[in-house]
Amino acid sequence: MIHPTRAMLLPAAALLLGLPTAAPSQEPADDRLPAVTEGATARDLVRGAPSPIADSTVTLAEVIEIARERNPRVHAARALADARDVSRSWAGLLPDPRLQLGLMNLSLPGFDASMPSSMAPSIQVTQTIPFPGKLGLEADIAEHTASIARVEADESWWAVRVRVGRAFWDLHTIDWRLDVLRDTKARLEDFELAARALYEAGTGRQTDVLQAQVEVARMSAELARTGAARTGAVARLNALLDRPAATPVPRAVAGALPGEIPPVDTLRAWADATRPAVLADRLGVERADVRTERAGREIWPDFMLGAAYGQRSLDGTTQRMASFMVGFELPVFAGRRQLRMRDEAEALAAMARAELAETRADVDARLGELVADLERSRELMRIYREEVLPQARITVESAFASYRVGAVDFRTLVDAQITLDRYE
Repeated sequence: MIHPTRAMLLPAAALLLGLPTAAPSQEPADDRLPAVTEGATARDLVRGAPSPIADSTVTLAEVIEIARERNPRVHAARALADARDVSRSWAGLLPDPRLQLGLMNLSLPGFDASMPSSMAPSIQVTQTIPFPGKLGLEADIAEHTASIARVEADESWWAVRVRVGRAFWDLHTIDWRLDVLRDTKARLEDFELAARALYEAGTGRQTDVLQAQVEVARMSAELARTGAARTGAVARLNALLDRPAATPVPRAVAGALPGEIPPVDTLRAWADATRPAVLADRLGVERADVRTERAGREIWPDFMLGAAYGQRSLDGTTQRMASFMVGFELPVFAGRRQLRMRDEAEALAAMARAELAETRADVDARLGELVADLERSRELMRIYREEVLPQARITVESAFASYRVGAVDFRTLVDAQITLDRYE
């Protein structure tokens, strides 16, 4: 089993500090042992025999850097942010003018332009001008939308980084577990050699030899299962790195944890100022306020300016005419349209404020939970390192020595080793 304190400590610290908790690894470790030579124990041989993945290592920082460059979700979020940024270029511009070309008042059926009221050609240009302030508010909305997309891209990267960190930690714990299993298997093989020597000397029992062989076989099966789990962990990590599932990943090495964690109030202040999810919701509230102001101006009509030019031929001369027009919209359905748009914007602004409050509460609760987990894990790790593991190792050595002189039975020795394996 994976050491309980190790399984809790690094994920808590990594998430608390905004760092991921995981890194990759790939193919199952080779648990084949070289032949036993005189003067060397199986334990020594296992420790000295390199495995296919032991030649190199990978750190969390290296894996995060690969994810930054390759993760599809990060690329998609950045592309969306770029698109929103481009959309700012036309926000706040006047609507495109409209040009009309025509032939007016032609006689039928011959379509002749010789009538006194005929105009050929007729050219008309119109331009809609929104009520003052509307375009500026549209530009502000586009600016906030682009800023939100950029911050949401940061939040997507934050989420990917956490997933990569967890995957890295899964791999690290499996690699740790493989080390423990190899060490345990080597020690069990030492027990088998001792049981066999005692049996051949006539002071031991054959059942001890058989039991040792069973325990070694069981440990080999556990190594195979854990190796398969490593292959799965590598596949999950490679998926986050946008690489084929079978891409080899070296041994995952976890770095040192920080010696001190800032007070919870300081962490909360940092999160409120820098966490992308909080920043995005805060910008969402600002954008909702601008949209509410924009909806309040819908009741004011937009203007339309127009100019027209026409000419006709009459009595051998060309007569030219010009026209100018001013128009505006009539909000005849204001009670069912413009005023309802204002109500809608106010409701959406209330929703944005509620979402901001929810995000802050979630971040605050998560910080408190992680700090508590970290402190608890540190205390458990101290107990295991200073008390449990030293005592368990002494128990194994004592049981092994006692077994060699017949003071304890073989089952007691195996139980002591399995207990140490569980604690490690």
